[in-house]
Amino acid sequence: MAELKARRGAQDLFWDQSFAISRRLRAEHPDVDLAAVGLSQVFDWVVALPDFADDLELCNEGLLAAIYQDWYEELDAA
Repeated sequence: MAELKARRGAQDLFWDQSFAISRRLRAEHPDVDLAAVGLSQVFDWVVALPDFADDLELCNEGLLAAIYQDWYEELDAA
């Protein structure tokens, strides 16, 4: 855990930042149809973000669902 905190930079993304991650995914995939996106695809896209810096083993369905929900709500609000 200390290693993660030491690596954490101002722009780094971590699993507990679902809103920030969802905003980045929206920017990276602006034309995606969220109805056709599953949680495994969300996982793949999150870990592919260049500033994602968290431990992949910490991911769970609840975190992915929170990212998906934030992304959906952002699209709905736009």
